[in-house]
Amino acid sequence: MFKRLWFDGRARAVLMQALIACGFLGAVGWLAWNAHANLTQRGIAMGFDYLGEAARFPMAESLLAYQPTDSYGRAFVVGLVNTLYISALVIVASTVLGFGLALARRSRHPLVNGIATVYLEAVRNTPLVVQLLFWYSLVTLNLPPVRQALQPLPGVFLSVRGLFFPSVSVQGNVQALAGGLLAAALLGWGAWRLARRSTARAVPWRSLGVVAAVAVVALAAGWGGATLQVDSPTLRGLNFIGGTAFTPEFTALLVGLTIYSAAFSGEIIRGGIDAVPGGQWEAAHSLGLKPGAALRWIVVPQALRVIIPPMTSQYLSIIKNTTLALAVGYPDLSFVITTTINQTGQAIEGVAVLMAVYLSISLSVSLFMNLYNRRLLRTQRA
Repeated sequence: MFKRLWFDGRARAVLMQALIACGFLGAVGWLAWNAHANLTQRGIAMGFDYLGEAARFPMAESLLAYQPTDSYGRAFVVGLVNTLYISALVIVASTVLGFGLALARRSRHPLVNGIATVYLEAVRNTPLVVQLLFWYSLVTLNLPPVRQALQPLPGVFLSVRGLFFPSVSVQGNVQALAGGLLAAALLGWGAWRLARRSTARAVPWRSLGVVAAVAVVALAAGWGGATLQVDSPTLRGLNFIGGTAFTPEFTALLVGLTIYSAAFSGEIIRGGIDAVPGGQWEAAHSLGLKPGAALRWIVVPQALRVIIPPMTSQYLSIIKNTTLALAVGYPDLSFVITTTINQTGQAIEGVAVLMAVYLSISLSVSLFMNLYNRRLLRTQRA
């Protein structure tokens, strides 16, 4: 019977898969038993009960309120928010800079094309951690002290303590202003949709939408008594007070990741633009469109279907590259997890949390980009 099953292709495939599954489960079980035995020998209890204990370590920068007396769970949330914040900024900044690099690489001007080529080759062939350390040393060692801070723009100061610039806050009835902004966004979106569907030039839907949106925001702010207050940084003692501050760690990470990621994004965008047939450019020129208008209305919409899939992978790489924030001391999620493991010894739980968080973020970004790409393809087919 065994001989008959062995020579049956389907039965043999099922048997081999069952053996592989048993071997995999056995290896996982052995690793779990070995880890449990080693932790028990060292007096370390497995589980996530430690999340309620006091973290007992500070974080130099956080968007959420945090004190060393807060729990490890709170520290995880703060680190996660910092990771999402720097990831979002780098994704936006690198995409914009990458688009400019793509246009520079396609330029017929030898100087512009040469500078862009040297930039791309130098950045893409240098390790990211080396670039982060370079920017961090540039910020911390070569910038002037606070009292001699550089002022590139009015109200903006750059020193060894970081970048300081004015901040805007809302005073008064914030709910009324938020409602006005939401209504203005809906009006603007509606005007944009009407402008895309309407073929009549007599009705300037976009202009009407902008005017209506501004009017709604003004009425909401006036009715609710909401006012915008600008808080500019001022030098007091050995530091600046007020405004918004980017620490040297955050500045080095933002600049380093943006410059590095923009090189790859630029090549992706350039490849997408080059994939559009040259006849599309000629057709746009024959209609009297300028190069900028042809790029905006004709070429880029067609290039997006080529750009989006590899750009999704690039965005995921940016999110995962934020773990190198540990090299410059920025308190992201990996910093919090590493510090927690050093203090509690809960290495398995900490690494599991780190893997689960980054897996969830990556799957969410991938899902959003795939939905956008599917909608884009459906629109182009229609």
